[in-house]
Amino acid sequence: MLGTVINTVTVITGSAIGLVLGNKFSERLQKIAIQSVGLFTLTVGLKMAFGIKDIKDAIIVLLSLAIGGIIGELLDIESFLERLGDTLKKKASSNVATFTQGFMAASLLFCVGPMAITGAIEDGIKGTYNILLTKSIMDGISSIVLSASLGVGVIFSSLVVLGYQGILTILASMVGNILPESSVNCITVVGGLMIIGIGINLLGIGKIKVGNLLPGLLIGGVLGALI
Repeated sequence: MLGTVINTVTVITGSAIGLVLGNKFSERLQKIAIQSVGLFTLTVGLKMAFGIKDIKDAIIVLLSLAIGGIIGELLDIESFLERLGDTLKKKASSNVATFTQGFMAASLLFCVGPMAITGAIEDGIKGTYNILLTKSIMDGISSIVLSASLGVGVIFSSLVVLGYQGILTILASMVGNILPESSVNCITVVGGLMIIGIGINLLGIGKIKVGNLLPGLLIGGVLGALI
């Protein structure tokens, strides 16, 4: 789990730096900073989404998002994440209006992508953490900008990173390397499209319930292996 621990520490460190800088950022600077992260997020998502190889992959991705979205909507995962953020806000006695937004945006950004999944699997199976080390650098930089713009809620996303990637690492160490390449590819594309949604939300272009699409990652992995 060393890779996940490093990732968690970089998020905490980056968030702390961002909070210090945020007090010196004007509203205009904070706005352009969060827009920068939004554009970067869109770019990362687009690169991942272009992993579709043929029409079969495209259909699998579409089904994964549609079925996963329906499941997520019925479970109302987005509202659960919002309530979780609100609960942490109360426990932290925070009056920052953007606490929940920062917590949700950071948690989804740091955990939705395939690097979190494949990195945790690599860490669990091989005991190496090259993927998570790269992800840690990206998350550290992003957390600086996010916390500077959205406040203290971002630092609490480190708990989600630790729990989510930690559980995946433990499961991977128990199950072994059985995930086929087709599943990884589908998860990558579905995750990329979700990250595009996060970018759209950060830029204020629209409001996509990315949290409700999360089951699509599991659906994509299963369909990728079966079809």
